[in-house]
Amino acid sequence: MRLAKYLAHAGVASRRGATEIVRSGRVRVDGAVELDPAREIEAQTIELDGVALAGPEELVVYALNKPAGVVSTARDGHGRRTVVELIAQESRRLYPVGRLDAQTTGLILLTNDGELANLLTHPRYEVAKTYRATVAGGPVVPQALDALRSGIELDDGRTAPARARLLAPGVIELELREGRKRQVRRMCEAIGHPVTALERVRFGSLELGSLAPGAHRRLSDAELEALRQAPRNR
Repeated sequence: MRLAKYLAHAGVASRRGATEIVRSGRVRVDGAVELDPAREIEAQTIELDGVALAGPEELVVYALNKPAGVVSTARDGHGRRTVVELIAQESRRLYPVGRLDAQTTGLILLTNDGELANLLTHPRYEVAKTYRATVAGGPVVPQALDALRSGIELDDGRTAPARARLLAPGVIELELREGRKRQVRRMCEAIGHPVTALERVRFGSLELGSLAPGAHRRLSDAELEALRQAPRNR
C-alpha cells in the first residue's frame, strides 16, 4: 500500500490531503522523514508529527443534513460550528467530502475513507450533485432554464451543461457534474435569478430524503457500494 493511501485509510486526511502532508515533511517511516507519498508501505512504523499511527481504522461514511450557518470543514479558526461537530459521538477523525458554503443546507458526506472521498470529488469522475434553489427575480422563463442546460459563461470559464427544471414558481432544481466555488449561486445570478435559499438534495446515488436538519446517519454497505459505482454510471 502506498504511503498516502495508508494515511488516508488511517483517517488522517483525504488521499490528496495525505499527499500534501507527506510532502510537507510531517511523516516519518521507521524514524526517517519520508517525502514520497507513493512509497510502498508494508510493516514499517509510520509516525505523523512524532506520533505513531496505529494503522488503518474501520472506514465509515455518514450522511448529514447541514443546517445554515454551519461550515463544511473539520475545524474552523473563527469559532464557527463545523459539520464534524454535529457527529459528536464519533471518535474517528472525520472530514467532509467536498464543501457546501455556510448558508447552503442539505446533504453532505463525512468520512475517514480518503479513497472514497477522492472518488466522489475528483473532477475527472464527474459525480452528479443535485440542488434545489429558491430564487428571486420574478418568473423563471423557459429561456433561462435553457441557458442553464447549455452552460453559463462565468468569470472562471463556461460551465458544463446542467440538468435544470422548474419544480415550482421560483424553485429551480439543478444537477451539476462539476464543483466550482458557489457555482449554483453564480449560475442563477447570471440568468437574473439570485438565489435566496439553496439546498443540496442528492449526491451521486444518495438522496437527502427525510433526514432532519442537523441530523445524521451512517450509510449502509449497499449505499456505500452504490456510491462507489457512481463514477462508472455517469
